[in-house]
Amino acid sequence: MVSAPASGLPAALAQQLRRLVGLCLAVVLCVGLAACGDGKAKAPTYSADDIAYIERQAEGFLAARDRLPELATLVNERDWTFTRNLIHGPMQEVGREMLYINQRLLPAERPQAVELSNQLKAALAQLDEAARLQDANQLQKGYIAVASGFGKYAQILPAQVQEDLKQA
Repeated sequence: MVSAPASGLPAALAQQLRRLVGLCLAVVLCVGLAACGDGKAKAPTYSADDIAYIERQAEGFLAARDRLPELATLVNERDWTFTRNLIHGPMQEVGREMLYINQRLLPAERPQAVELSNQLKAALAQLDEAARLQDANQLQKGYIAVASGFGKYAQILPAQVQEDLKQA
């Protein structure tokens, strides 16, 4: 009878070791998961490099936008040649600048930015075509679309960029 409890000892010890290994594994998993993050997804933000890059491109975009009063005068005077010159001169880089800005915007903002930039480029092309055809009615409509396009696109620039450019 003395030998019977001795044979049960290894089975009990093995069961206790399995419990201990299971507990250790659970602790390691909990610590590992806690170390991976706080469980909250962080919203994407702009890096300082992105803001600086967007500001550089936005300066050119806003310089073209600042020429809208001059363009309005040319449209009102039906100055076909100088209207086209302004579009193909100082305003010709707007499409490229918007493309570069769009690449640095947050992923959630890009689709709207691309849509607005395409609308503005199409409006500039329509305005140019109206001036080429010397169509005063289409020229007025084209100018309104261009002015609206500049305003809408300027609103999607990051707030920090808008503030920095106002202060400059």
